[in-house]
Amino acid sequence: MNNDPDNQTDLQLVAAINIGDHDAFAVLYHRYKDWVVGLAFRFTGHHDDALDVMQETFAYLVRKFPGFELTAQMTTFLYPAVRNLSIASRKKRQRSTSHDKDLDLFPAADPGHSLERDDFTVMLAALSDAHREILLMRFVDDMTQPEIAEALQLPLGTVKSRLHHAVQAVKNSPVVVELLSSG
Repeated sequence: MNNDPDNQTDLQLVAAINIGDHDAFAVLYHRYKDWVVGLAFRFTGHHDDALDVMQETFAYLVRKFPGFELTAQMTTFLYPAVRNLSIASRKKRQRSTSHDKDLDLFPAADPGHSLERDDFTVMLAALSDAHREILLMRFVDDMTQPEIAEALQLPLGTVKSRLHHAVQAVKNSPVVVELLSSG
């Protein structure tokens, strides 16, 4: 077994954490914190909320020890926790800000962003929540279809169908058609 925690696999780190190695948890935390914050930000649209979700996610993970068994990729295990904590955070923010009832899954486009980014954001916002989530999990988070199915607790066929329909919706999006025809 590799003794340098930075070079250990997730399974090796989990085994080390299970026997009380706090350094191994720190490695796991540093390995996935940016991914968790990015995913949480995608759901909440707020940096501070995403940081809160990150803390809650790792608190959830630490409570799994000792005795935790990693049976999938760490991102597959963490995804539902990040998603659910982010949705709860977003709902809490919506309740606390009565003037802002319709917070989008994505933050408003920054005027400094290019037209293509704005168009991409608009195109993604036009997708259903289920299609947008599957598309982002596959192409942004680089998760496989079986990993997505496990993370969302959906049959693989449902994931394949949603991904196919999401890709078709993107291909047929007026934004994409216009960008392709003008290029």
